[in-house]
This record gives sequence, structure tokens and C-alpha cells, in this order.
Amino acid sequence: MKRRSLMMGLAVAVMTPTLALAHGPTRQKVTVTTEVAAEPAEVWAAIGNFQDMSWHPAVVSSIGEGGNAIDATRDLYLSDQGAEGPLLKEVLYKYDAEKMTYSYRIREDNVPVLPVTNYSSHLTVKPRDGGGSMVEWRGAFYRGYPNNDPPEDLNDEAAIAAVTGVYEAGMQALVERFGAPGS
Repeated sequence: MKRRSLMMGLAVAVMTPTLALAHGPTRQKVTVTTEVAAEPAEVWAAIGNFQDMSWHPAVVSSIGEGGNAIDATRDLYLSDQGAEGPLLKEVLYKYDAEKMTYSYRIREDNVPVLPVTNYSSHLTVKPRDGGGSMVEWRGAFYRGYPNNDPPEDLNDEAAIAAVTGVYEAGMQALVERFGAPGS
């Protein structure tokens, strides 16, 4: 009996480092915020419609169904090539106009366009102390390559850089549209 316990203990000890090395990707998170001079209601009027993402410079056009209802969908076309070009398909899962926030996720991963999987995101407008608004865009996702040893363009760093780039481009467009506080 002692020998069996010793063998089991030895097996666990030998396997533990291997198990630790075998773990796959971890969920990554990105949060980007900006402040604009416009009041929250004005900013929300521009970005609060899930069906209209024309405020973002990367979105050439979009189509959708369901308005701002839960499970509404939108297809974001990122070039003038239509369905043949870069496309992101998203679904709304939370919407609160009173709190000026909505949450959505990509319903069909398109790793060549955005090198992530299992992506979800939240867009929120809040009042800023002293006037104006604070806009927060945050997301969580896994890298585009689900296994160990991802290629460089599908690793965690590439996923974080891509999502951060999308968020920062959108925030910069809002600052250009509404101005920075105090400007």
C-alpha cells in the first residue's frame, strides 16, 4: 500500500510541470477611454445606436436587424468591397439607453480581419466632472490562434494591438467630432 501511494505521488510530481506547460491561451482585456467636450446625451446620440457605427473611421457601411433589442445583429463592412471585403458580424447582448451603455460580441470569428476569438465588448458614455463626457470602450477576447506556440500575427500581443488600434481609432474620431475638454 505504501509503495502504491509513493508511486502515485511520484507520478503526480512528474506530471505537474508538464500540465503547467500544456495550458493554452488566456483571456486578454483591453480598455480605452477618452474625454470629449460634448455632453453625454450628445455623444450617446452619435454612438448609442447599435445599428449605426458610421462614427468609426474603419466602418465603410453596415447593415443590421433588430435595432437596439437584445440579439440584434449588425454586419460591419470595413471596405467598399461589400461582402467580399473585410467584415465583422456582431450581436447585441445588453443595451441600456438610460445608463448609456451597450455590450456586444462577434457572432462569427473572422481572424484574418481581427486576430481574436470569443470577443465581447462594452461601450459606455459617462458624464465627466467639470462637463463633457468620458467614453469607455472595453473588450475581452482570446488570441486568434487557440493552441500553444501561436504564429506572431496570431499571438496575444497581436490580438491586443489589433483591438487597441480599433478602439483608439474610434476614440480619436470622437475627439475630432466633439472636441477635447477645454479646447
